[in-house]
Amino acid sequence: LGTQNQSGETGTAKLTAVEDGKTKVEISLKGAPKGVAQPAHIHEGGCANLDPKPKQGLDNVVDGKSTTVVPVGLQELIDGQTAINVHKSAEEAKVYVACGDITASGKPAKK
Repeated sequence: LGTQNQSGETGTAKLTAVEDGKTKVEISLKGAPKGVAQPAHIHEGGCANLDPKPKQGLDNVVDGKSTTVVPVGLQELIDGQTAINVHKSAEEAKVYVACGDITASGKPAKK
C-alpha cells in the first residue's frame, strides 16, 4: 500500500484464500495515527483510476491494523482490476491516505 496525499502511511495488504470462496484481508500500515478508526475498502479499478463506490467494505484500520474476511474469492479479486484503499477517518472519508492495487504475489498490476 503506497502513501497518498502526503499522509506518510505505507504498508501491506496480505490476501489469503479461506474456505467457501472467501478471502482474508490483513492490512498493516506504518505511520497510521494512534486510536483513529480509518475506513478501508476494496474498490473496482486500480489506485490510478479508483471507482469511488466501494465493492467490498473492510474492517476499519485502527493503530495500523485491520483483518477482515470478505465473501469474495481470491482469484476473483486478482483477476478483476481492484484495489485496497484506506481513508483518513470517517469524518474525512474523501481523503485517501493509502492505496494498493490487488495483484498476484505482490507483482505490479498489468498496464
